[in-house]
Amino acid sequence: MICIDDIAHSLSNQSRFGGHLPEYYSVAQHSFLCSQIVDPQFKLQALLHDASEAYLLDVPRPIKNRLSNYKEIEDKLMFLIAEKFGFKYPLEEEVKHADERMLRFEWERIMLNKPAPVTFDCWDPKFAKQKFLEVFNEITGLKSCQ
Repeated sequence: MICIDDIAHSLSNQSRFGGHLPEYYSVAQHSFLCSQIVDPQFKLQALLHDASEAYLLDVPRPIKNRLSNYKEIEDKLMFLIAEKFGFKYPLEEEVKHADERMLRFEWERIMLNKPAPVTFDCWDPKFAKQKFLEVFNEITGLKSCQ
């Protein structure tokens, strides 16, 4: 059963970069921020672009790329998630670009502690889950698993 509450809860409790950051920063916050930098028509797709990680976990990219069938499993799950919530998969280029931009920003700001051009704080899991669900509700009008 694919449920937005489960996705939000899991992603809010998973740290980006496999937990190797000097402070806690969740996949849910990353997803929320991605949804804020894309054209409104791609907002849901950007919010849920890592939704499969709620079930498969956030595997750092250098490792993920070496797992022989991870991409196939991830794609099958993402097609189901996209169908459930009504967005297109594979991801639009704009969403992929936003994900890459956020990756660079997160690495530089959190790992390398470089100053950010905007105010940036890492959220605790409870707040990240709340913000993730707020934007989901705003986009879809749905409030929980249905």
